[in-house]
Amino acid sequence: MKYIGFGDNDFNFAVYIANKPNMLEYHNLSTVLPLVDGEINAINQSCGNGWRKVFNVYAKLLYALDKEYFYFSKQAPTWQDYRDQYLLKARSKTALLFSAPRLDPSNEIVHIICGKGHAKALISNGNLNANLVWLDEEFAIDSQNKLIVCPYLDYRQLSNIKIERLAELLRRLQKL
Repeated sequence: MKYIGFGDNDFNFAVYIANKPNMLEYHNLSTVLPLVDGEINAINQSCGNGWRKVFNVYAKLLYALDKEYFYFSKQAPTWQDYRDQYLLKARSKTALLFSAPRLDPSNEIVHIICGKGHAKALISNGNLNANLVWLDEEFAIDSQNKLIVCPYLDYRQLSNIKIERLAELLRRLQKL
């Protein structure tokens, strides 16, 4: 099974969502495609506010992570600059994936599945075999596989307070 999505082919930080942008150039996407300058903006212009939120919340999350374990916020002075200059580009170590996670406890990939419904669908269709421990209605964790389920990348669902909670869960995973 191949990964399908946007980002660095050599990623170590992966976010999984159920849908890809509804744009002709991505309909037959079958690999991990590094984005180029201006491509996030083009997707936002073509697909609307929902995709703008996905990219913004992803960048805000990376920027909120503990600098001791994650270097993302060291690359740019603001999360907006990080989004525009590094997010999902070649050598960014980040990916936004529309395929299922391939879990391997021996690798260092951090996996984040966005949305409880998406996680449950992956499990029910046999595409995810994880030992999830539900912390509450929105967050679950499988520490062995460095996997977290969180709310969807949207300002209302993954608010700044929930981004901080997710950042803390990721910090704990890195310390294991």
